[in-house]
Amino acid sequence: MRRANIFYKNQLAGILSETDSGYRFEYLPEYLASENAQPVSLTMPLSNLAYESPVLFPAFDGLIPEGWLLDVALRNADISYLDRMSLLLLCCKDCIGALSVVEIQEKDE
Repeated sequence: MRRANIFYKNQLAGILSETDSGYRFEYLPEYLASENAQPVSLTMPLSNLAYESPVLFPAFDGLIPEGWLLDVALRNADISYLDRMSLLLLCCKDCIGALSVVEIQEKDE
């Protein structure tokens, strides 16, 4: 299961996880308690409940580049166009806009 920290304007807002049934996003309690907390998307208002979806949430899928820039990423990383989580982790660490995505490295035990 791959996971990523989701930052909103450089503030850690939540965790996006790839699950067996799709995707899960949950806001961090510390972020929800912050007076500067803003939703990462209008379709995902601030909530202490997790959001789940069989497909990557549009708020995150929309960060993935399109056109020639996507072609460059696909060619250089040997990733399938259908592997949206890999594309998100590869291309969206430093996006234009309020959101950024940073992979959480799982430690081998």
